[in-house]
Amino acid sequence: MSHTPGPLEESRLHWLGICCALVAGAWLGAAEAPTKLVVTGLSPFAISLCMVMGVFVARWTFPTLLKGTGYIFRDLDRRRHLIVWALLAGGLWAVANTLTVIAIRDVGLAMAFPLWNANALVGLLWGCVFFGELKGSSLGTRIRVSLGALAIVLSATLLGFSSMRHPSITGGDPVRGIVAALGACLLWGTMYIPYRKAYISGMNPLSFVTAFTLGELATVAALAITLGGGAHAIVAELQGAQHVLFWLFLGGFVWVVGDLFQQFAAKYLGIGRGIPLTNTNQLWGLAWAGLVFQELRNATVSQMVLVTGGSLGMILGAILLGSAITSARENTSRNEVIQRECTRYNLDYLETLRAMSGMDPEHPGKGRRWWDLLIMLAAIAFFVCFARTASMPAIPMNHFWLIILTLALLAVLIVGAWRLRRDTNFN
Repeated sequence: MSHTPGPLEESRLHWLGICCALVAGAWLGAAEAPTKLVVTGLSPFAISLCMVMGVFVARWTFPTLLKGTGYIFRDLDRRRHLIVWALLAGGLWAVANTLTVIAIRDVGLAMAFPLWNANALVGLLWGCVFFGELKGSSLGTRIRVSLGALAIVLSATLLGFSSMRHPSITGGDPVRGIVAALGACLLWGTMYIPYRKAYISGMNPLSFVTAFTLGELATVAALAITLGGGAHAIVAELQGAQHVLFWLFLGGFVWVVGDLFQQFAAKYLGIGRGIPLTNTNQLWGLAWAGLVFQELRNATVSQMVLVTGGSLGMILGAILLGSAITSARENTSRNEVIQRECTRYNLDYLETLRAMSGMDPEHPGKGRRWWDLLIMLAAIAFFVCFARTASMPAIPMNHFWLIILTLALLAVLIVGAWRLRRDTNFN
């Protein structure tokens, strides 16, 4: 029996996407906290590689836990043409992340951050150009989406500047630094094209990130070896910093939770609405920095003005985006893009529509295999092994706010997972 989402169902999926985007923002922001415990001389390339290794483990663990490897491999097999897009997206992320390292070194974070943080606006542009997002929507909806995305980008910039204690004097090449920051902006914004292409073709986000992480890990490893002094230098760095590797792996693991919800937000909201909403992670990152690590304890009046203005602007941007519900005409434009993809790659149109509305093409539990348990046990052993050698750096922390924010993270995770399970069974 065919299934075309109606207005009520589209509204339900819209608010599900909003929920996923806000959960993503919370967990992506929290991923910065474990890395603050790393007080060592590790190079940025080694730190990035360690985090991505944690990401790799998590991105195989969660899909295995939620759907099973059998389901994931069948989903990838049905849409083999999207595997290369997932690998490409992982590579784009890795290169962009490396460019941010160069930008910070050459022009400092205060100048580099607002340049690359405009990636959400790039994603909004590509969403409109390639996938017909906002086509057929009312003028009011277009204004809310555009202003909402712009407000979040500008607010994140204000929050970024609020964390700057001193002017940046790097002694680097300013032209190279600016070009690197703009390159990171373009690559991160372009990375969302494979995201959306996968989801309008009916691929499950859990399947997409499984392939994504292979491209991500391979590219980060290649860049770390090439730019970090060679394989021997990287290995020597990691061997000398075993006491902090757990925190880097944990940061990558937490980041994956946020990224998975970001994927679902991109599926149900589109990249024009979903990605700017997930950029509220800057607000959560500031909460961890200011409340737990007390980085704003000696903040100046001007810094507090930036914090207040950035926080209020980000909340306003989220409200504007959340209220921009897709219209019937915009959904029709989206369905035309889905039809185009189905024709191009010989996909079943009605099945793809059902997948876009969160319907599972398989019976629950059909994807389970005996080796799924081995993957789960290996992931647990991986973290236990590094946790045994981890040491807690002597960094002052407010344990009251540490508990409060941790409980808040768990609460939003439970709500988000419950909504995804109830409405789509993680599809």
